[in-house]
Amino acid sequence: MLEAIKLTKRFGEQVALAGLNLKVSPGEIFCLLGANGAGKTTAINLFLGFIRPSDGDARVGGISVYETPELARRFIAYIPETVALYPHLTGLENLTYFSGLSGGHFEQEALCCALAQAGLDEGAHRRKVSGYSKGMRQKVVIALAIAREARAMLLDEPTSGLDPQAANDFGALLRRMSGVGVAILMATHDLFRAKEIANTIGIMKKGILRVSFSASEIDHSDLENIYLQHMSE
Repeated sequence: MLEAIKLTKRFGEQVALAGLNLKVSPGEIFCLLGANGAGKTTAINLFLGFIRPSDGDARVGGISVYETPELARRFIAYIPETVALYPHLTGLENLTYFSGLSGGHFEQEALCCALAQAGLDEGAHRRKVSGYSKGMRQKVVIALAIAREARAMLLDEPTSGLDPQAANDFGALLRRMSGVGVAILMATHDLFRAKEIANTIGIMKKGILRVSFSASEIDHSDLENIYLQHMSE
């Protein structure tokens, strides 16, 4: 569903991403780990079409993000580290507005159902977003993905700033999304959450995907040791 083919991004003489080859299948959760500047966010931004590659290609459902960006974006939902919603609108009003921007027409009942599926309490649907926590704002964006029937989700540090219970709930929600076939690519610093959520884990350093492996093959201690080993090299 998501595929990077020798994906490279240079900013002047600096190589932010170097020949990334990566595939995320429907229903797979792929977590990218790495320090700041490792290339995780650059990879996400290239899949979103926010920046253009220096070389290589990013594809969504076999569609090149750069040849037909509007078509590719129809399949994607994006959750940044800080979710930007209109604070003076309710969760339902935000969802109505952003779902309308996607070109679709959704009945209020269907949008309320999407919010419920995303785990937002019914009592919060018609409350202003200014009173929402980060986890609640994320649920509005996930509801948008549900309403639009997004086939891929891109997430950049989504658990940063969440308390343990909210992070656990968020991980459970991502697993439910993957269970209905959504491909998920998540950039994170959170080794524990990556091990809990992911099917596949990749470790990046200086723009290079150093290694990737099945999360089921290791325990938390193994992951920490592998990560520290690559960070020290």
